[in-house]
Amino acid sequence: MAWVYLIFAGLFEIGWPVGLKMAQQSETRVAGVVIAIVFMVISGYLLWLAQKQIPIGTSYAIWTGIGAAGTFIVGVYFYGDPSSLGRYLGVALIIAGVVTLKIAH
Repeated sequence: MAWVYLIFAGLFEIGWPVGLKMAQQSETRVAGVVIAIVFMVISGYLLWLAQKQIPIGTSYAIWTGIGAAGTFIVGVYFYGDPSSLGRYLGVALIIAGVVTLKIAH
């Protein structure tokens, strides 16, 4: 169950940077801040649950990896962030690192 908590913690980790991005616009500022805070709390709680069984270094690296890769994808597809082969390769390396940490656990 710890791995399920960790995966969901990583997915919720994507929500708070999106909330902060939303908060940059005056019409969605309050909603964005609320979304960021809610997602931070949920993500942190799920990470805390996962760390009861998964080592801190492994869980933190996977949590941030999912969050970083997911936020990159959201940024490219929903916010028009720049994309290039090099940026996609960088995200692929993050994902490969996360997979390696899981396999090596």
